[in-house]
Amino acid sequence: MSKVYTTAVVIIPPEKIWETIQKIRRTYDRQFHRWMPHITLLYPFKPQSDFQELDSLFSFACRQIGSFQISFHKFKFFNHGKQRYTLWLNPEPVDPIKVLQNTLMEIVPDCNDVNLYKNGFTPHLSVGQIAGKNNLISVMDKLQTNWNSLEFKVSSTYFIARENQKSSEFEIKKEFYLK
Repeated sequence: MSKVYTTAVVIIPPEKIWETIQKIRRTYDRQFHRWMPHITLLYPFKPQSDFQELDSLFSFACRQIGSFQISFHKFKFFNHGKQRYTLWLNPEPVDPIKVLQNTLMEIVPDCNDVNLYKNGFTPHLSVGQIAGKNNLISVMDKLQTNWNSLEFKVSSTYFIARENQKSSEFEIKKEFYLK
């Protein structure tokens, strides 16, 4: 089974809190239209043609993990070098997300790309791309000053997919409920 960049396994916040996140993403995230607000667990992932085969394995694994609360209190960033940054919301606590991700990765160990970064898997919800350190600091300060924490219960994970076209958007294809 190969991996593709048109599918992923993610946590999606409930739609009732999307607007707070989307307001920021509309301004700063060039991928605003492609992706819904999400925390990536596995990406790239298996092609949609493999979803049915993986369905029972993911259902079983998710039913072994209890749902959990997470909060977004602060913004952080990844430094990509050359004054290029990704701005993101930091989910807390991260340990239940890491346990969930690790459990799912055991089913598809070759889908470990998000674990290959220097610091390993870092749960996050991207809200934008920023150029320039001074610009980053200014945007982060403004957003953090006006930020009211968000909290939600993680009770599902999702297979999402999009068509292999430049303007296509990810859509939920399957939901897996946690215990």
